Amino acid sequence: MKTFVVAGGAGFIGSHVCEALLTRGDKVICIDNLITGAEENISPFFPNSNFVFIESDVTGRLPHLEGSIDGIFHFASPASPNAKSPKSYINHPVETLMVNSAGTKNLLDLALEKKARFIFASSSEVYGDPAISPQTEDYFGNVNPNGIRSVYDEGKRFGESISLAYARLHNLDVRVIRIFNTYGPRMQKDDGRVVSNFINQALNSEDITIYGDGRQTRSFCYISDLVEGFLLAMDRNGIEGRVMNLGNDDEYEIKEFADIIHKMTKSSSKIIHEKLPEDDPHQRKPDLTLARKLLGYEPKTKLAEGLAKTIEYFKEVK
Repeated sequence: MKTFVVAGGAGFIGSHVCEALLTRGDKVICIDNLITGAEENISPFFPNSNFVFIESDVTGRLPHLEGSIDGIFHFASPASPNAKSPKSYINHPVETLMVNSAGTKNLLDLALEKKARFIFASSSEVYGDPAISPQTEDYFGNVNPNGIRSVYDEGKRFGESISLAYARLHNLDVRVIRIFNTYGPRMQKDDGRVVSNFINQALNSEDITIYGDGRQTRSFCYISDLVEGFLLAMDRNGIEGRVMNLGNDDEYEIKEFADIIHKMTKSSSKIIHEKLPEDDPHQRKPDLTLARKLLGYEPKTKLAEGLAKTIEYFKEVK
């Protein structure tokens, strides 16, 4: 049995990683201050003796952890761009910057102390509004450092930088994963992401809101495929210091995606257009060459299959 720390483990992605680790028989120490995570995401794990939940903020003094730790997953960060959501990084700008800077340093220090592998969960947002597509890991990005989204974009860029600085300075086994659009059960209803927005608008017979002309593209990865990639990245030897994209490289225009949701939900909603938000990227498509080569990674879930499960989830929490 191995022991893993999952910072931000009560969040959407973090809770699924906790579940996958427990399923294969590992011990999980979940640390989350619940600023954007939710206890209901992890409460089913409480009866499992291999699961420990610590409500704590990783930007402060970390709780003392006895025994060995094999790996640390750092998912702790607000991730929603929706200013209307109380859990968005736009409404928690300083917290977002701090968890990706001070919080990352604290977790890296814990990894040094425990001689543990460390995965920093970065984001496709480090590419900003990209000038190339698909986005490759050696592309430096096109990011506005002062815009409303910059607290997240630059926070993730700093988190990558300090993680790799520890790798070079201390020979720490660090891996950086850039997450592209991911969806599935346990998403927040008001997280401001296109999947949850469109599904909930459709289910509630509200206008389905497309920002801009709808020609911008996104690539959608179902949660189980992303989690599989993270476990491969943690378990694989010989990839120290690597930066890799994870996601799905099937690309859809937003207006096409809205039509798919409209049809699958059999909604009476109208599809309308509003002004494109500041710094909203026009293209999102990962180049998965590295992940395929180094991890044998391959997203398996087709969009219709993943959306059907996600729509059913939102019907239940409606």
